[in-house]
Amino acid sequence: MKIWVDADACPVAIKEILFRAADRTQTETTLVANHAMRIPPSKYLHFVRVTAGFDVADNEIVKRCQKDDLVITSDIPLAAEVIEQGATALNPRGELYTKSNIRQRLNMRDFMDTLRSSGVETGGVPPLNQADRQAFANNLDKWLANHPSE
Repeated sequence: MKIWVDADACPVAIKEILFRAADRTQTETTLVANHAMRIPPSKYLHFVRVTAGFDVADNEIVKRCQKDDLVITSDIPLAAEVIEQGATALNPRGELYTKSNIRQRLNMRDFMDTLRSSGVETGGVPPLNQADRQAFANNLDKWLANHPSE
């Protein structure tokens, strides 16, 4: 069981939580991004750099992800793909994507895209706050407790 991080858009505060959790629980954690990124030295932390391009990092995560892995992403289509493979997806705000809620999230995403493309101002995502970080850490800890490293 491994953790995969869609690292291009993952907030620094969330990466720091993941770095500490990887070492504490001895869980292999791999960040995937299309630009260079510094990670602390640890035998549990890895970095994969992919070429720039649409969904290149997402496709790499889908290719490497296995059943029972955890994927950290705010990308709802990526979450849907890894859930279909039997993995779990958690967004940086602490929301766990599941088979029972991912279809609704995809529909809402598509609806918002349609609104934006027709000129409707939908606003952006609010900044990550302390409650978001706490929700993320809590759901990460729950997942780690249910999936102890070997």
